[in-house]
Amino acid sequence: MTGAPTPTPAQPHCPITEKIVTRGVIAILRAPTAAHFPAIAETLLNAGIHALEITLTTRGALRCIRDLTAAYGPDALIGAGTVLTGSQAQECADAGAAFVVSPVVAPDVVRTARAAGMAAYPGALTPTEIHAAYRTGAPAVKLFPASAVSPRYLSDLNGPLPGIPLIPTGGISLTDIPEWITAGASAVGLGTPLIGAAAAEGVDGGLADRGRRALAGVCEARTVR
Repeated sequence: MTGAPTPTPAQPHCPITEKIVTRGVIAILRAPTAAHFPAIAETLLNAGIHALEITLTTRGALRCIRDLTAAYGPDALIGAGTVLTGSQAQECADAGAAFVVSPVVAPDVVRTARAAGMAAYPGALTPTEIHAAYRTGAPAVKLFPASAVSPRYLSDLNGPLPGIPLIPTGGISLTDIPEWITAGASAVGLGTPLIGAAAAEGVDGGLADRGRRALAGVCEARTVR
């Protein structure tokens, strides 16, 4: 059979995802405790990064989400990461999270998130997983772990799976960002390459600069593209 592939049907408009895609960066905060997260949040928000993912593997994550949401309101998108069950998604919604991110395809997480008005980004790697993730009703899919593949892989996916917004996450360096965006990434998720040791040791003098470099990488690629 010849001809162009049938475009993947778009999900209903998601304002949260639209805001994330506009700047193109999700900062991922993971540590034994959330003690340093408020200071990191303030630094990154001042640098221009407004989407922050607080992982549930961090002690005090839900309280941190609640506090940051209350402190910054619409100026920030505070979400939760490593969300694996519907009950966890509901706890995140109760804490005020704007979005939830999973390392796997968990349909109950997406259903709960949608019912609560949150965006949900399930994690997937293979074409079959990505297609299944999008069919849950998620507005975008987390390509994870991005370090296992390459920007060329993402570009190749756009051929048979057009119209699925992908957010590569895991092992992306600041210098890699333009290549991923050029390949078609809607946004990137950045952990250690952006946060450095700040999540465990406190804000360092280079955090704000790394945040600005990440945003500049997105802008650079979109201008060229």
